[in-house]
Amino acid sequence: MSQRVIRQNEGGLCTLILNRPDKLNALDTQTFEELDAHLAALEQDVGTIGCVVLRGNGRGFCSGADLNALGTAPVPKTYKPRVIERLAKLPQPLIAAVHGVCFTGGLELALSADFILADATARFADTHGKWGLVGEWGMTQRLPRRIGIPAAKRMMMTSRIVEAQEAAALRLLDVLAPVGGLDAAVAELAGAILANSWHTNFATKRLMRETDGMSLTDGLSHEHYRGPGFAPDWQERVARFSKR
Repeated sequence: MSQRVIRQNEGGLCTLILNRPDKLNALDTQTFEELDAHLAALEQDVGTIGCVVLRGNGRGFCSGADLNALGTAPVPKTYKPRVIERLAKLPQPLIAAVHGVCFTGGLELALSADFILADATARFADTHGKWGLVGEWGMTQRLPRRIGIPAAKRMMMTSRIVEAQEAAALRLLDVLAPVGGLDAAVAELAGAILANSWHTNFATKRLMRETDGMSLTDGLSHEHYRGPGFAPDWQERVARFSKR
């Protein structure tokens, strides 16, 4: 069987590539198992990996769940949502790099990222309702938080396709690149993230996640008492700045 998720490392950046191009990277149980294994490794690689990119091989990012495989490899109901939650909780900042289709389960994958970048070929949709399914991988929670309740309801309750320009206007995207410009946009953002203190980035992501939904008073208290303090190299960073 082919490798469903390919990992590539370069200069502190890890790229995870969904690798079922003949199926528009449709998600089956094997894909989730391989993704889960990569995430387990990345949780231990905080000293060598400072940013992660998730993207798709071939003509699109991900067409969603493999409908032909539904029920053929039964796993506990909580397994696939847990993998996506694990993806969202990676210590490293996570970039979803989207081209072509990003439908349903693929959109739920992208919504777990800290940043969604796409080029002008990208198309987004939630087609659960088209097939009589109900989102269980985060759609009803993450999409409204990303684009607002009315816009999310319209997407979810009509299964309509949202083209890249509209997705940018809805603020579903952080960056919209021209056709052929996605790699450059990803490299620019990942480079800026990697140049920053990884200690700071990891702590910022964790603190924001832990305080989501808290009152301001409770959030400030959590930040104060749960913050990890300065990075080990903060003095060297300040010294470099002072010499400029």
